[in-house]
Amino acid sequence: MTMQYLPIFILLLFSLLFVLMLMGIAHSLGPKSKYPTKQMPYECGVFPTGGVRHPFSVKFYLIALFFILFDIEIVFILPWALIFRDYIDRVGAVLLIDMAIFISVLVIGLAYIWKKGALDWET
Repeated sequence: MTMQYLPIFILLLFSLLFVLMLMGIAHSLGPKSKYPTKQMPYECGVFPTGGVRHPFSVKFYLIALFFILFDIEIVFILPWALIFRDYIDRVGAVLLIDMAIFISVLVIGLAYIWKKGALDWET
């Protein structure tokens, strides 16, 4: 039982040793001089001003979440559309009703978030 896992343990051991070796080499050959200008963050040629915490509006995250949510529906609709033609003779009505329910749930969700004003950037 344990002999069949021996190659996995050897691979894990070699991987760990390799990572530790690379970290040791990077530490020994890496730069050692530390002074305040070198330790400052550098972004696009502009020195940072102010604090590091810039609060993002919750609207930004909501819009991103809604985009992902409604973009994922394409993942479900596209395969359905591709196989609908092949199965229209046997279970076409069932597939059509299932997709109508799926899309109606999405439309109700979109109407709800639109009514709540979650898609308005200005508010």
